[in-house]
Amino acid sequence: MFKTIRNAFKIKDIRNKLVFTFIALIIVRLGCQLPVPEINREYFSQWVTSQTSLGFFDTLTGGSFTRMSILALNITPYITASIIMQLLTIAIPKLEELQKDGEDGRKKIAEFTRYLNVALSLIESIAMAIGFGRSGLLIGGITFTNVVIVVATLTAGSTFLMWLGERITEKGVGNGISIILLVNIVAKLPSDFTNLFRTFVTGAASVINGILGAIVILLVTIFVIAFVVLLQSAQRKIPVQYAKKVQGRKMVGGQSSHIPLKVNTAGVIPVIFAGSIMQFPIVVSSFFGVQPARTDLWPKILYLLNQNNWCDFTSWGEFKYTLGLLIYIVLIIFFAYFYTSITFNPLEVSNNMKKQGGFVPGIRPGKPTTEYLTKVVNNVILIGAIGLTLVSVVPVFFAGAFNAQVSFGGTSIIIIVGVVLETMKQIESQMLVRHYKGFLND
Repeated sequence: MFKTIRNAFKIKDIRNKLVFTFIALIIVRLGCQLPVPEINREYFSQWVTSQTSLGFFDTLTGGSFTRMSILALNITPYITASIIMQLLTIAIPKLEELQKDGEDGRKKIAEFTRYLNVALSLIESIAMAIGFGRSGLLIGGITFTNVVIVVATLTAGSTFLMWLGERITEKGVGNGISIILLVNIVAKLPSDFTNLFRTFVTGAASVINGILGAIVILLVTIFVIAFVVLLQSAQRKIPVQYAKKVQGRKMVGGQSSHIPLKVNTAGVIPVIFAGSIMQFPIVVSSFFGVQPARTDLWPKILYLLNQNNWCDFTSWGEFKYTLGLLIYIVLIIFFAYFYTSITFNPLEVSNNMKKQGGFVPGIRPGKPTTEYLTKVVNNVILIGAIGLTLVSVVPVFFAGAFNAQVSFGGTSIIIIVGVVLETMKQIESQMLVRHYKGFLND
């Protein structure tokens, strides 16, 4: 692997892409340290520490929310905007036509997503400014100047990150938004693992318990990472045979091929979408002083949506809120099917195969092929969704049952492994063009 990295830096354009990406990520981490003006940071840090429901949101922002930096919103508005646009492409025929209109249509949808990102950033920053003012977190209280400064700073920070992510996609190694999300999550891992070892190893009742705690932490971490790698790389190959035909004086065709269908077709999207949807009401409500609690209807709903309250077996009164975990699982499965239905159309694939003289052995071209592909895709998606669910539930179970509270979880691990593998494949493809041995073959 190190030899491959050295070879990559010998190629000017790949070296430039890697250096550009590295500099962009340094800018992201520096931006996470710059404070928003007019915020009482010391008081704010104490306030955030008491809000356990904001742990996942703080992880996605790389700790910038806790510090209340200019990048406090980070790319979460962009993720939400992407979710909304994906849903609208199904509901609005005009957007569906744009999506099918090739590169120009996708550029238009990306433009709409940018505008929506700015709108959501404005809404969230206004809610934060007003909520902070009511909680006494603004220096000088709620004034027009303070609110404008906070709103402008947070909106500009979120918009800048969106722009920087697109530049990484264009001029860097690709997957700009995903790479920024990856760096944010990785930045929180050292402190999380330190807290785990302090709680279950150095803070254990005896040396034996400490050793067992360390072994369990390592085994669970290795199992989840290995399982995610297997899930991300698994494929279902659908065989395709092309009929022989005469073109001019030559006989062409007759070769065999296959359709590579990934088991986890949707990648990290279902987990990100499900987690974002469940965290969004909690985050917005916290800005208005409404916290998850077991009193009144809306605080109870927020308590149900909070991952920190799932799998608590101490009493039935606490365990019943594990219903939120079932909602989370349903959302993961739904988005797995939903996103795959957008990216893979069995009818379109069947028609293209028919036009090129291809067919699945034992299946007639046309409607039977479409039905066969639909059946295979649905089965594969179900397996991938179950795998995603398992990886997401394991850390939640340990957090609820054994109080192993960390800001990262199965969601974070899936994002890390998925983005790393995808980025490695992109670099690998660029290396193969230049006849180098790449990461994946090392």
